[in-house]
Amino acid sequence: MPLNAGDTGYGRVPGPGLSGSEVASESAPLLIPVPEPESVQEWQPMSKQQLEVAAGGPGWRKVRCYLVLLFWLAWVAMLATSIAIVVMSPRPVATPLRWWQKSLFYQLQPDLFTEGQAEESGGVNALCEQLPYLRSLGIGALILEGLFDKEASPFNVTATGERYSTLAQIQHLLAESNKAGLKVVLDFCQLDLLGPQDVSGNAEEPSNTVHHVLRFWLEQGVDGFAICDTDAAYSEKTLLEWRGVFKEFSKKEEEEERIVVVKQTQDALFPLNNVTLVDVVMKSILPSSPHLLSAQEVAVAIETRLQTREEDIWPSWKIGGKASHDLKKLLLVLMMTLPGSPAVQYDEDIDQTQNVSLKAGSSHGEMNEPSDTRTDKKKAKRLAVALFTSLSRSRAREEALLYGSFTFLPFNSSTNSSTNSSTSTLPSPPSLAVLAYLRSWGCVHFLILLNVGPEVHALDPAWAPSLPKAGVFVSSTGMDRLGAMTLDTLELQPHEAIVIKLFEAGSYS
Repeated sequence: MPLNAGDTGYGRVPGPGLSGSEVASESAPLLIPVPEPESVQEWQPMSKQQLEVAAGGPGWRKVRCYLVLLFWLAWVAMLATSIAIVVMSPRPVATPLRWWQKSLFYQLQPDLFTEGQAEESGGVNALCEQLPYLRSLGIGALILEGLFDKEASPFNVTATGERYSTLAQIQHLLAESNKAGLKVVLDFCQLDLLGPQDVSGNAEEPSNTVHHVLRFWLEQGVDGFAICDTDAAYSEKTLLEWRGVFKEFSKKEEEEERIVVVKQTQDALFPLNNVTLVDVVMKSILPSSPHLLSAQEVAVAIETRLQTREEDIWPSWKIGGKASHDLKKLLLVLMMTLPGSPAVQYDEDIDQTQNVSLKAGSSHGEMNEPSDTRTDKKKAKRLAVALFTSLSRSRAREEALLYGSFTFLPFNSSTNSSTNSSTSTLPSPPSLAVLAYLRSWGCVHFLILLNVGPEVHALDPAWAPSLPKAGVFVSSTGMDRLGAMTLDTLELQPHEAIVIKLFEAGSYS
């Protein structure tokens, strides 16, 4: 029997449960042919014609060139505009300052040169040892007072008085001052340099004597002379002759120029037709008085000085009158921040000899004092030196305190309530107690606040709306204010003076 006979062969008989498609799959080929991969066109760079077509044609190239040219023209225009704004915008111009305009004057009183003082502290020799220390405090010039007897004639003016140190000691002091970098000014105030005069006011002695005196001290290294506005030497004729002598010793360098200092003792200085004959006018902040001035009198005197400043001749400020010990530091802050050169009188609180004696505990009667008293004195002297150094260094490095503009900021007071009541909301009593002024240079502002009265005062936010509200403390009479501050939260303690450097919000100029 044939196996594959007929259409119903063995391989075509479907089994139970098998469909016809499954049977048909058995007849499919075992290997399925893989389709051939499509051919990939190889990448080729576009030609110049194809690029121009893709970029929109030849006109697109001109558009790109115009856009690039427009970009550079706009950039150059912005740069030129910025330069023009910087050049044309108003800005402060620093005027070169002479050595006496940058210096801090230190007035040495006659008691330093007396025999009694010499026995205690070594006199001139002790002073010579302190010169580097004084220079480190920021002092730039010494004014030696009381070296000559007022009765001395022009012929023996080069010889010091009997109760003062010898000429050799003074020459030693001048030499040591020059080594320490300190300028020296001799005080001839109220000294009869011109000799006896006739009825017409002309000197009977020849002026060669005065020239001899000037040349003698200029050869010793003196950098200037101080006279009073009431002296006969304060005249155009005499000062012109002095200028002629100065030219013989002054060099081209500004640091070698010789100066004339006039101490103003009257309310108004007698004007000279040639104001260049005088370099410095020394003025007193407080009026002379036999008694201590009250806080009200001090405040009125300060406000009068702040409102009646003269700009013709470079000023030098000294305290002049008598004030209480509580206002001593306040007046120091005032002198060091006013336009001009401060002239500080000899202060035992910053005297190195006094500090050494405190450390040793060997000064007269100090061993018998309680330890708390000695500690308080040491602390007070340290604070006095710290305040003096802080103010002198701030004045030396801050342009605003050297030659910045001055703006008086009035509070509501008995003297200006009628004119400034709308700009002042400080809740102060009728008596004048708080004073303020601004020293500005460019965008830098220094605010100086003086609370002369014995009460605490808080600044009202609406007092000066144009001022920046934020700032940092630079210095204060108590040397206890540090860091950032805001005017809205500031309170002035009794007899306190504060120096603040203001800045706009987000600025640290």
